[in-house]
Amino acid sequence: MQILLTVAYDGTNYAGWQRQENAVAVQEKLEDAISRLLSRDVIVRAASRTDAGVHALGQRASFFAPDLRVPLERLPEVLSAFLPTDISVTAAQEVPENFNPGFDAKQKTYLYNIYNSPAPNPLVGRYSAFVPQKLNLAAMQQAAKSFVGKHDFTAFCATGGSAKTTVREIYFCETEKEHDLIKLKITGNGFLYNMVRIIAGTILYAGMGKISPEKIPEIIASKKRENAGKTMPPHGLVLVEVKYSI
Repeated sequence: MQILLTVAYDGTNYAGWQRQENAVAVQEKLEDAISRLLSRDVIVRAASRTDAGVHALGQRASFFAPDLRVPLERLPEVLSAFLPTDISVTAAQEVPENFNPGFDAKQKTYLYNIYNSPAPNPLVGRYSAFVPQKLNLAAMQQAAKSFVGKHDFTAFCATGGSAKTTVREIYFCETEKEHDLIKLKITGNGFLYNMVRIIAGTILYAGMGKISPEKIPEIIASKKRENAGKTMPPHGLVLVEVKYSI
């Protein structure tokens, strides 16, 4: 039996999702918790290898457990006893034996938060990038719309990625403001290394007047990283949801 978990975590204290030799990662904590429950070593596979400092509400991870003796509906509750307080399993379901949480993902949704105010807010600073300059929200909204569609996103990919192709399709990209918090929500069939954070930085530059929203299609077509905006810090990014056809 293969089980698919929905996992939420505050990424502040972790070196990303993927297990590492010299740093603590979310995968390590989750695998250790399940291993303690089952009294054997367990390996989990994830939908997204989030970077250090990135948060998640809807990360998905699967593992094989033909020996599970806990009802699936109780698994999140039981695992909470083995997990630190900044990691939580919120749901569990059975999936086919040949299911792969990464390859079988149909779409992913991310949220990038920008706190736009003259002074920082300690209650939201852990989950948003602080930008004190006044921003043009209309320009940011216009820029966001230009990312929708199927494009080669080479200009929005950091070096170090391992993707076989830089073509991705964005289904939804919108920016809205709630009080002093500007939220960029973006959904696509997949994302390149640091792609969402670079798109967020480019949209931010549009709000600052550094990039004209009308220039976004040209920046995409240029395939040159230097033409896009900066890479935003990781703590403003949240993996919201991963969808499958199961």
